[in-house]
Amino acid sequence: MKITVIGTGYVGLVSGACLAELGHEVCCTDCNLAKISLLLKGELPFYEPRLKALIKKNYSVRLNFSVKTIQAIQWADIVICAVGTPSSQRGEVDLGGVFAVGELFGKSIKKYTLFINKSTVPVGTGEKLRSLISDELQKRRDISKKDGFHFEVVSNPEFLSEGSAVKDFLEPARIVVGCESDRALKMVKKLYQTLIKRKFTFLVTDLRSAELIKYAANAFLATKISFINEIANFCEKKGANIHSIARGIGLDPRIGLDFLQAGIGYGGSCLPKDVRALLASGKKENYHFRLLKAVDEVNKNQPTLIITKLETLYPRLKNKKIAIWGLSFKPNTDDVREAPSLKIITKLLEKGAKIKAFDPIAMPSAKRQFNITRNLKYAANKYAAIEGADALVLLTEWPEFKKADLKKIKKKLKKAVVIDARNVYNRQKVEQAGLKYYGVGA
Repeated sequence: MKITVIGTGYVGLVSGACLAELGHEVCCTDCNLAKISLLLKGELPFYEPRLKALIKKNYSVRLNFSVKTIQAIQWADIVICAVGTPSSQRGEVDLGGVFAVGELFGKSIKKYTLFINKSTVPVGTGEKLRSLISDELQKRRDISKKDGFHFEVVSNPEFLSEGSAVKDFLEPARIVVGCESDRALKMVKKLYQTLIKRKFTFLVTDLRSAELIKYAANAFLATKISFINEIANFCEKKGANIHSIARGIGLDPRIGLDFLQAGIGYGGSCLPKDVRALLASGKKENYHFRLLKAVDEVNKNQPTLIITKLETLYPRLKNKKIAIWGLSFKPNTDDVREAPSLKIITKLLEKGAKIKAFDPIAMPSAKRQFNITRNLKYAANKYAAIEGADALVLLTEWPEFKKADLKKIKKKLKKAVVIDARNVYNRQKVEQAGLKYYGVGA
């Protein structure tokens, strides 16, 4: 099939490359010329494991990039919308990009074309897109109303995790399709036929339900994270161990071990945004998600615990040298959007601390948020970051931090203090190396 993907962010680029890998002809388009130029040179605008190799394998064979979106729409059997839907701090979702794609689609198509929306959107957006596209078709004079060609809108939410997005697409836990016609469903099944043959779950529902499944899934994951963080905070009051508790409850198949790692909260481009969007959508309907409000509140407060731990050790943080290991919101990505590390660094800088930070991948992204200043510097490697520091604060659980030489850490630190905000180290081993260990609920 001929597939055009509009938007070359995480979702669009991963989806386009993976669909090419499944045997389809794919054209990824974007209005950002710089992005397309980068892709045409074989470079990526962000870091994602396996993606560069996948693009290299399929480029010019089944995968191409273009800024000529109208031609790409007219060429395609299926157009996939994968543009961003940013939200404000109050949760209102900006659908300008999605509606712009819908409008261009209506102005451009010359044959029956399926419109698949992968962007995360509030419930009812698919119906608005259908009306918008219909209105654009009605305005056109270059087509006869007798031609009979039309379109359909399908919701096909993505469930890609940054750091494992290629695997998540090619080995999905489920494929969710909000579809209301046999013709459209037949095309979507053809799109995913390779994965369907491999027996991956293919769930068909209506447009509105598919849109809400995406929000509900992310809200539930956020709830698990905030829940285990609340329990971890209580563990510190009562002297219990969060590792044992998380395992003890996670071994129950009704609960599961995933997303039960206590720490400094969730970040990234999805969970914070989607929780806020669901809260805002509920408010519009005069429905108040009391549970999700608490989930959001817990997550906002969790990073402040690291500041509290530091201030317990050093009542005055001014001029204290703090080493930061990890800037991305999770390992295997360069994404620092809503990363807890940014909140912690901001607060430390406000208190006059001197920070030296290191991240194996995300430093260029972090530098776009924080310029190098007198009190914030970026280190060439993890050990350079801790040289002469009053404390090491680990904020992202990168594998190279887990494997760090504890004796070397002890030797390079000025004060033997390790604050492990992701609970990656074994307390006993850290203390045996002569370091003072502070985890989260452990």
